[in-house]
Amino acid sequence: MDGANFNQIRPVFSLGQHDSNRDQPLDDLQYGQILNAGVNFVTAPITNKHFHARVKDLVSQHLAKAKQNAVSLADAVVPPLTPKDTSLFPSHAVTTYIAYASPWIDLASTDPVIASVSRQVLNLEIAYANFCGVRSIIVPGPRRDASKNGGNIGIAQYGRAVQEAMNIASRLNFIIHIPMYREPGLEESIELLSTLSEEPHPEESREIDIYSAWDSWHSVRTIALPERALQDKWFAEPLHFLSLSGNTFQKNKTGHPALPRAHQDMIFNYMRLKNAPWLLLSDVGPDPASLTAEAQLQAVSLANQVSTAADFPPLGDSSVQLTTDSLKSFRTYVVYLKWLEMQQRPLSYLEQTTLTSFQDWLQSPLQPLSDNLESATYEVFEGDPVKYNQYEAACTEALAEWHQLGRATSSQNGAVVIAVVGSGRGPLVTRALKASEATGVPVQVWAVEKNPNAYVYLLRQNEMIWGGKVTVVKTDMRSWKGPLISGTPENNPVYGKVDILVSELLGSFADNELSPECLDGVQHVLAPGGISIPESYTAHMSPIATPRIHADLLTRVPTEPNAFDTPWVVRLFALDFAAVRVPDHPRFQQAWEFSHPVPEATLKQIETRRAGGVMGGGGGSMAGAVGANDHNSRFCHLTFVCRTRGVIHGLAGYFESVLYAPQTGNKEKVEISTHPELIDRKSKDMISWFPIFFPIKQPIYYPADTELEVTMWRQTDDSRVWYEWLIEAHTWVSETQRIKVASSDLCSSRKVACLM
Repeated sequence: MDGANFNQIRPVFSLGQHDSNRDQPLDDLQYGQILNAGVNFVTAPITNKHFHARVKDLVSQHLAKAKQNAVSLADAVVPPLTPKDTSLFPSHAVTTYIAYASPWIDLASTDPVIASVSRQVLNLEIAYANFCGVRSIIVPGPRRDASKNGGNIGIAQYGRAVQEAMNIASRLNFIIHIPMYREPGLEESIELLSTLSEEPHPEESREIDIYSAWDSWHSVRTIALPERALQDKWFAEPLHFLSLSGNTFQKNKTGHPALPRAHQDMIFNYMRLKNAPWLLLSDVGPDPASLTAEAQLQAVSLANQVSTAADFPPLGDSSVQLTTDSLKSFRTYVVYLKWLEMQQRPLSYLEQTTLTSFQDWLQSPLQPLSDNLESATYEVFEGDPVKYNQYEAACTEALAEWHQLGRATSSQNGAVVIAVVGSGRGPLVTRALKASEATGVPVQVWAVEKNPNAYVYLLRQNEMIWGGKVTVVKTDMRSWKGPLISGTPENNPVYGKVDILVSELLGSFADNELSPECLDGVQHVLAPGGISIPESYTAHMSPIATPRIHADLLTRVPTEPNAFDTPWVVRLFALDFAAVRVPDHPRFQQAWEFSHPVPEATLKQIETRRAGGVMGGGGGSMAGAVGANDHNSRFCHLTFVCRTRGVIHGLAGYFESVLYAPQTGNKEKVEISTHPELIDRKSKDMISWFPIFFPIKQPIYYPADTELEVTMWRQTDDSRVWYEWLIEAHTWVSETQRIKVASSDLCSSRKVACLM
């Protein structure tokens, strides 16, 4: 299907409405009116003011009795719900409600009585909402943070209480309602149960710590507009709602609500997620009376009746005018958000058809040397025009300056001999032929492929598309003896050399699909002075937080014991880069580099070791290996600087490659890159490779101004290649001394190594 047909598709806003003063669900008329106003869902309280009053009396009496007797009493027991305590009952509509637990409970209270009663109330409400058929429930977040005034105890209590509630209703979708950051006036002005306690209440700090709320969320999970670094941390979390109160909006020139540009950009960013959060309008109206009045007005209009003053007050009546204005005001928020929805950048064709569905979806790296790929896999690779355009440009540049540089050819007729090794279904063969046509330089093209099924397809392509200009060979490139000049493979064969080796063996981390080993194995057919496309490639990495992927891996461990020791290919999307760019320490750092062809001395050393001329090897060689592949082992030790506190779940890996560097004129290198900061300049919109992710078993939580030290090895035993990685967190305690605050285990992919 033509991608142009998809240009105007944008992420859809799902709008909800929440009223913190509402103590009973909307009736059918009110619910219909709020849906007609343009929202998709509303929140519904589970219990009402009657239940709140009962619980307050219970707590007050218990605390008074304990004070009077000066003894420790057993915890107060919250009585069961009665029909007077709730207006939520099983119905057809209840499954569409988002239930809201009582905001006046304080699960994190330092008073054990308040904490116990709050926990009981939550359990009662969860159990009852689950019985009624509610599918999702919002639990108000803790009002104090782990990093403030000894809040760790309260956060631990809160986390345990939520875990207990989740066990009561395992099928409910639990949503924690917590501010993106703490600031007076941002949260609901509800009087908590803890105000009944005589326990000292911590004074509000005048200093705003924007990361304290995220700290609390992180603790719960493991047992103005905020700055961009904080937005990125929340972007990586499993957000379900973005709650927008009236204070979030400003008035535009016409007096209608509008969001500042920074808030718009934040929403646009979140809406690119595969599971985008819903937008919850909080305390911006309308009240239930407005909804009822609107329904009555519509009923009168539909019936074409004239109501008397006794039946229905005129619109001039102040109360009716207020309720009507309340609904009109709410609709201005909805209309604005619907308008904002249309201001988003449309999803690209690739985002709609491929990229969005691949967000944070784990894929095992390919084993191209041991497995034969299917046609569908090749087809996915071939769907990226950017990569093949760059390869064609590299071939074109190489051919254009071939004779200018005084290079000889390996053919008898002066044609440049090109071998496409690992040809697959032949896209690089096509591009090599196009480069020859564009430059007018004659070529002889050989397509070498070990996959017997792809070999059949290549023969057909040569017959139908390439006009017999290509010689197709079925063999592992490392076993290929070169172009057959005379004779037959069985009778007096004479083999020639190749001038240009073209390959697409790169993996997400450059070398993780064994490009170095493959090109070493075929280099014997390359003529002296011959070139390789690509000629070099580098691996890069950066520590990241990705809670969703970590949770996914935890679920895989029972059936995949090596889940945390596997480098996964994944389109990383909901992530937070932990490091910042500082002098001498970029956010993305190079691990190592490979170049081709390797020096002749290295090839001789390989042959000597394989023949047993050198014992033991060294460096990367392991027990039982002769070290013939030692030259392809690598090591790096990198330091990343983290200004703000946070958590990491592993390392994101990328690569860059120089396909060809022109040697004449003042031309730029022909490159491809997945490096997040450089891809738009070097190979914009290239999608052939997703990043690689090196996980760690236990997340590392680190304080502000931490240095994360990453150590990684590329190891080999001559038959396999694997990676080992270690992350350590250090923080400075003085100008001259630092201490280690956390460390991962030494992770190793040896059990899932890439086979040579």
